[in-house]
Amino acid sequence: MERQLGGGLLVLVEGDITLIAADAIGNAANAALAGGGGVDGAIHRVGGPAIMAELRARHPYGTPAGTAVATGAGQLPARWVIHAVGPVWQGGDHGESVQLAGAYLSVMSLAAELGARTLTLPAISAGAYGYPLEDAARIAVGTVAESLRAGAPLERVTFVLYSPRTLAVFERALVAFR
Repeated sequence: MERQLGGGLLVLVEGDITLIAADAIGNAANAALAGGGGVDGAIHRVGGPAIMAELRARHPYGTPAGTAVATGAGQLPARWVIHAVGPVWQGGDHGESVQLAGAYLSVMSLAAELGARTLTLPAISAGAYGYPLEDAARIAVGTVAESLRAGAPLERVTFVLYSPRTLAVFERALVAFR
């Protein structure tokens, strides 16, 4: 599924984010930027040790939820990895929605600063961090779509989603976006 928003195209696909070529790959990182499981683990496995070495050298203290930092992409089919830290779900009364939107906005901003034209994104915080999928999809799609509509200089932003269920929830969020 895809939708034109401003000068950019928002695309939803099911697949493996480490296999899809883009200028920048968004990573669902932890605040310590220490690698982990899920998308983060896959990105570090495929990208190789250069990504972690750059994170340790440039960001030894990590980055808080709602922010992102960029590194080279190692062996991934990209130039950069943008490590975004989403919130751990704590029931919804601890600023989680603001932090999740902030993580996506930080990725979009860094991608633009780096000169990326294409970007792939995962469903940040919707896995091990326990963010309810429907809410996570609404925030993710809405934040990225509004950014594109407002003139973000990206030609294509692709959400690469790991399961048919996640893809279906993101598709409903894109259909509902006005």
